[in-house]
Amino acid sequence: MSDFSKYKFGTKAIHAGAEPDPTTGAIMTPIYQTSTYVQESPGKNKGYGYARGKNPTREALQKNIAALENGKHCICFSSGMGATDAVIKLLRPGDEVITGDDLYGGSYRMFTKIFENYGIKFHFINLSDADNIKKYVNAKTKLIWAETPTNPTMQIIDIEACSKIAKANNILLAVDNTFASPYLQNPLALGADIVMHSVTKYLGGHSDVVMGALVMNDDKLHEQLYFILNSCGANPGPMDCFLVMRGIKTLHLRMERHCFNGRKIAEFLKTHPKIEKIYWPGFTDHHNHAIAKKQMRDFGGMISIVLKDADQDKTFKIASSFQVFSLAESLGGVESLINHPATMTHASIPKTEREKAGVVDNLLRLSVGVEDVEDLIEDLKQALA
Repeated sequence: MSDFSKYKFGTKAIHAGAEPDPTTGAIMTPIYQTSTYVQESPGKNKGYGYARGKNPTREALQKNIAALENGKHCICFSSGMGATDAVIKLLRPGDEVITGDDLYGGSYRMFTKIFENYGIKFHFINLSDADNIKKYVNAKTKLIWAETPTNPTMQIIDIEACSKIAKANNILLAVDNTFASPYLQNPLALGADIVMHSVTKYLGGHSDVVMGALVMNDDKLHEQLYFILNSCGANPGPMDCFLVMRGIKTLHLRMERHCFNGRKIAEFLKTHPKIEKIYWPGFTDHHNHAIAKKQMRDFGGMISIVLKDADQDKTFKIASSFQVFSLAESLGGVESLINHPATMTHASIPKTEREKAGVVDNLLRLSVGVEDVEDLIEDLKQALA
């Protein structure tokens, strides 16, 4: 296996983890569509016994994602929520977690509806000021779970500052890096212990796979999380792993266009008379813009807007009137999507809680794709007219 750690991002995206098939010389990693492996004698095999534990296609993908995050280990899961679930299973009843008040609705639902029932306490706070974390740290705090940029109000969390607090108190820091992707941000280099990706989004990039991943450097942490994967069974199939490997080969090219289009659209929307507020970390007046500039390579293609003087009916009408943007869940694909978080991705969060975090009924989230930006701007003009 070649060592691609010394190469730049685009080279790693295409080559890391991928070796020509030893049987045929095929340049693409084969899809090992098998549930079990023949053993030479009981307990003696070629490293593979049963596909829930290991699969060669999955292992190639894991090496690839680890290389992109400059990490030692990667474990792929059947979804981003499966990956998140594994991290929380590191904890015990009575443990406490500090996390953001502007959080993906699925994470909030899992934390409050599943794991609070097992005696784990979650503090949902504003993480955009890292010093705020110190108020909630105590002997029971075992994990800080941070998204940056956050979903959907695009808060920027200072990963390095969070890491210093975590390390001083022997707390794990896990960072959901989905919105940034490894192309824009590498949390391990900033002190995070675990990086989580909803691989479904930018890594896959084509809206045809559901998958999650965890990346880490610590051997013991990798062993614990792999044990959870193998024991609980949230493993992805080989066909999905193949599709993600194919998607990652163009990640750097896609992200360049996502960022270019995102900037053009953010600049267009910033002065639009129908927009009350816009969330995009590339603006110099964005809270923590300086931190975003320091820890990210660009500002991405995710934008949220609050419509001026729009009730829910008017918001729904606008959200349903796009012709190029599609009204749909998810993000990070080549096609542009529009989303109404209050009724879609964040519907599980109580109204008072989500509004406190800025997720109001007249907020729309844009996942800017890689279409011609002029067409996207024209679509926005007609939908907002």
